[in-house]
Amino acid sequence: MDQLSYLLAFISSLFVIGCLLTPLAARLGAPFLLLFLCIGMLMGEDGIGGVHFDSFDLAYEIGAVALALILFSGGFDTKRDTLRRAAAPAFVLSIAGVVLTTLFAGVLVHFLFGPPLADSLLLGAVIGSTDAAATFLLLRQRNTRLKNGLGEMLIVEAGINDPMAIFLTITMVAIVDQNLPVDLATFVSFLPELALQLGLGLLGGLIGGIVIAALINRVKMPVGLFAPFAMVSALLLFNLITIAGGSGFLAVYVAGVILRHRMRHQTERVSQFHDGLSWISQIVLFLMLGLLVTPRDLLAQIPLGLGVAAVLIFIARPLATFLCLTPFGIPFRQQLFVGWVGLKGAVPIFLAIIPVISPGPVTAGFFDVVFVVVVASLILQGWTISPAARILGLNDISEEEAELPLSQGKD
Repeated sequence: MDQLSYLLAFISSLFVIGCLLTPLAARLGAPFLLLFLCIGMLMGEDGIGGVHFDSFDLAYEIGAVALALILFSGGFDTKRDTLRRAAAPAFVLSIAGVVLTTLFAGVLVHFLFGPPLADSLLLGAVIGSTDAAATFLLLRQRNTRLKNGLGEMLIVEAGINDPMAIFLTITMVAIVDQNLPVDLATFVSFLPELALQLGLGLLGGLIGGIVIAALINRVKMPVGLFAPFAMVSALLLFNLITIAGGSGFLAVYVAGVILRHRMRHQTERVSQFHDGLSWISQIVLFLMLGLLVTPRDLLAQIPLGLGVAAVLIFIARPLATFLCLTPFGIPFRQQLFVGWVGLKGAVPIFLAIIPVISPGPVTAGFFDVVFVVVVASLILQGWTISPAARILGLNDISEEEAELPLSQGKD
């Protein structure tokens, strides 16, 4: 009992400290997520807390649940007209964009820094997707509203591109572990697995969302139970689809979208509950990942991590975005912004755990490199969302003016 009390007191204190520091982070313009990574590192074995946490297996299990809840909340917050407007370009970015980013980043890292091609492509797969949680939370934190549905496209892309990143990561882990040849035939052999993951994830999400909504609409339960019922139903769906071999992450995102637009009552209550739950999940995830990092080991990987981040941010993501969005006739300035805001967050760090816990040759140094890439992305891209939108003339000024007090609006 005493151990549990100390553990709960420790975790609660980290939450309190992080929440109290969020106004300072907002004033400094620092990404909210970076704050909790730093707190986790400070509490770790090389920091003032001295907490020793090195269980990658436990971190993976906790991270999967936290990401499922974050994606379900993101889906529930996605409006139907938003999804309709952004569906086509976001879908292309979430599939072809991730593949192209992985390819460009992997090949360039291989030739510029020397790791084997398979290892470089594995690194590209892990960092190839944009992070839903980072995109959701940073756009909210910055109160950034964008013209022409750009915000919607970024959020939808971030919400549905994780399954492709997970598939590519698992594929490359298998190739590295089994020392398979890096050629077209090898990748084609994994396509049935991709179809299974995406198909089951999409179908499970559609059916799951409809069933959850029907139960909430028809079963008379106390008002306070609607939101928790939605949460545990989403977790049940996530695990069932995962066990079946599909993408549980895609399933819960789709289920959240379906549920939002089929519920007939208590929508706002459920939305507020899951918005708070998303924040808590994000905090837990970043605190845990910060604890998992050992700063003295991280120092050796900083040069490579910064080099990989530069390749990803300035070449791979923008080039992939240009190739994906040009066929839709999207103006270059908008493409430039989408290419720049390829935010990385917890998902790449979470995916970096997979090759580390696999029986192959990948070591914890791989995790450290990805951690450096994510921190660089949060600092550089997360800090510049609003300035980039303003410089490119993409802020939706009309909506910003609509929120001003009447006395200011008359000036």
